[in-house]
Order: sequence, then C-alpha cells, then structure tokens
Amino acid sequence: MAEVETYKGDAYCVKCKEKRDFEGTVKISDSGRRMAQGICPVCGTKVNRILGKKPE
Repeated sequence: MAEVETYKGDAYCVKCKEKRDFEGTVKISDSGRRMAQGICPVCGTKVNRILGKKPE
C-alpha cells in the first residue's frame, strides 16, 4: 500500500482573504501538478496550494 504524502504549511483562503496555516495531503491534479489540499482552520473552506516537482 502506498504511503500518503502530507503537507504542513500555508495557503491562501479565498473566503477569509488571508493566508492560513493548514495540514493536508498531497494530491496530483488532472493536469499532472502536485498540490496540497486541506481545510482552512478558521472557516472550514477547502484550500489548495500548488507545489513544485517532487524532489528526486
């Protein structure tokens, strides 16, 4: 079973209009980009952060 990659950092919350710290999981988007997806701790909206290429 594959290990799930996690991300801890900040992302912009569109609803709060501020950067928020969050913990989430790393997923691959339909276009092939890596992105961290989690929940805003203040308002509960889903937040995303586009990440760079996975280090080799």
